[in-house]
Amino acid sequence: MTAVPDTEASAVTASNARRVVLIVAIAFFMRLLDSTIISTSLPQIGQSFGVPAVAMSIGITAYMLTMAGFVPLSGWLADRFGARNIFLLAIVLFTLASLACGFSQSLTQFVAARVVQGLGSALMTPVGRILVLRNASKSELLNATALITWPALFAPVVGPVLGGFITTYLSWHWNFFINIPLGLVGLALVARFIPGDRAADPKPLDWPGFFLTSLGLALLLYGLERIAHPEDGALPAVLLVAAGIVIGWLAVRHLRRAPHPLLDLSAFKVQTFAISTLAAGTIFRVAINATPFLLPLLFQVGFGLSPVDAGLMILAYFLGNLGMKTVTTPTLRRFGFRTVMVVNGLIASASIMACAAISPETPQALVVMLMLIAGLTRSMQFTALNTLAFADIDAAQRSSAATLSSMLQQISMLFGVALAAAILNLSQIVRDRPALDLVDFRIAFLIIGAIGLVAALRFLVLPPGAGAEVSGHTSRT
Repeated sequence: MTAVPDTEASAVTASNARRVVLIVAIAFFMRLLDSTIISTSLPQIGQSFGVPAVAMSIGITAYMLTMAGFVPLSGWLADRFGARNIFLLAIVLFTLASLACGFSQSLTQFVAARVVQGLGSALMTPVGRILVLRNASKSELLNATALITWPALFAPVVGPVLGGFITTYLSWHWNFFINIPLGLVGLALVARFIPGDRAADPKPLDWPGFFLTSLGLALLLYGLERIAHPEDGALPAVLLVAAGIVIGWLAVRHLRRAPHPLLDLSAFKVQTFAISTLAAGTIFRVAINATPFLLPLLFQVGFGLSPVDAGLMILAYFLGNLGMKTVTTPTLRRFGFRTVMVVNGLIASASIMACAAISPETPQALVVMLMLIAGLTRSMQFTALNTLAFADIDAAQRSSAATLSSMLQQISMLFGVALAAAILNLSQIVRDRPALDLVDFRIAFLIIGAIGLVAALRFLVLPPGAGAEVSGHTSRT
């Protein structure tokens, strides 16, 4: 048998890694598109079921809580049954649940389908990251992370527009049926190109760890979600968040002591992972996740723009997110993670604070330019954070690290929205006004931007060569 040259073998490996990353990106796009597209059709779905539009929020809540409840289990399942098999299962569940959502005839049927869809989503994101980590070398990790981050930036651009078009000219059912061809393509590609794997000696399931982690995460996320919608008062939300924190503390205590913990917390001893996910990374994600929540309200409530005109402004913001993808890799290779995350973080935070200075009288070109800058820097920071998090994670920590990263990103996303909503509400209460005004948004943007500035400076604790094996940056001393 003729031996395959090393260069040829490495080329085959790199080609397979690119296939895996592309397949994972397609699945992520399907999941994120569904999340952004559904909000445009909730009134029509409610009308079809004969219930008020506000009652349809239970569909979103059921999805979110199911996802929170099963995300902690995803890493163990990937190790026990194989990441490829669980990823296939996740796509099957999500696709079939989408079909069931489209054929639902009542709110009960719809909620049941959304629960199954949430289960598929819970398994898809962390297990997809595990597949990327297992198939991409460290030198390929930056480009791989940039590609699987792309759906999170692109789906919010096309989702609302596509959802509005489908709901208006077809019917709300097709907002779910659109997932069927994407799911079938994903299944075929996974079955054809992603190799099977599983842990040689899988650990027994840590039932107490699963119960405590899932319950704590679900209560915390639901409480944060309720803070952003304070129709029922602040007390229930505060109690939910407090309960989630207490149970989360009990979960961490258990995971540190258990002989076979559901999640291996040793990943937090790796500096690059800890600072990217738990410390400065989470704080910075709170700031940049609050911005997409604040901007539509600023343009519609603060500026008095129509939803269409406000949408055009937001489009510039998300186009900025997409525009940075082509320069992220060479920039990180040239300057390294620490320099980019500090300097870009400061610019991103300053652009958030600059939103406090604009008004309806500000020239539209300046507003669009600010949106582009904010979107560009947001994209750069997201990719850098997501890549650096796994730069120094070893093979034994991958499953738990991917799961922990997904959990913390969910928390930062909802906490960003909750914090922004709380600032707006408190500002309105302090000023004793019946409705939000432009000054409330200015205060919110200044506070959120200041949080980002503090987090950006925290990245200075990283050594100059942090993540150099991934970025390819050569530190010059």
